[in-house]
Amino acid sequence: MSGHSKWNNIKRKKEASDAAKGAIFTKIAKEIAVAVKAGGPDPDGNSRLKDVISKAKAANMPNDNIKRAIQKAAGAGEGDDYEEIQYEGYGPGGVAIMVRTLTNNRNRTAADVRHIFSKYGGSLGVDGSVAFLFEEKGVILISKEDFEDEDQVMMDALDSGAADFVSEDEYYEVDTDPDDYYTVKDALEGKGYSFLDSSLGPVAITNAEVTDPDIISSLEKMLDMMEENEDIQEVYHNWDN
Repeated sequence: MSGHSKWNNIKRKKEASDAAKGAIFTKIAKEIAVAVKAGGPDPDGNSRLKDVISKAKAANMPNDNIKRAIQKAAGAGEGDDYEEIQYEGYGPGGVAIMVRTLTNNRNRTAADVRHIFSKYGGSLGVDGSVAFLFEEKGVILISKEDFEDEDQVMMDALDSGAADFVSEDEYYEVDTDPDDYYTVKDALEGKGYSFLDSSLGPVAITNAEVTDPDIISSLEKMLDMMEENEDIQEVYHNWDN
């Protein structure tokens, strides 16, 4: 199921390589720049910025770094003007992959993404080549260990505007319509909830199962290389791992 895959992806991120960890602060600083440009430097009035700051703190990014990134983004004429570009393609074993990037050099980023796909036996496709296998929605994960009363969590989630609530083995998955994501997240935080993870983006409708050890190894190496690339912000796939 998508929830199972989602949790495996999160655990995998926590065990990311040192190279990937080194790129995290750079990626978050880019997210901050885009969020500030879109909605201003005050997180109380900018839900997207508030979301990125939560992500920064979860990654142990120092408060001084966060403040500097906000100030740089808010300064007139300062900071890079990042462009958001999404790439689609197939990885080894026919796994559908969507890659979200933030870049100030689209030629460099396109070349990097194409190289990663081809290096591990995948193929970069055109817009729409795999998008039909995903749906846009918000996903919020809440730990069962931290919040044991399932009925209460479900009621709070639905009262906050969630579209769906699913109870998995280790966590609750709260799904939202894309337009309601920040509203639901803010409402749950206001009720005292903390999150294992949260994201707004493509979620696989159906999953691809891969059993060949060599293909699994290639997929893992491909995803690791994408995590290590500072232009690549998020990677979405339908691999049921």
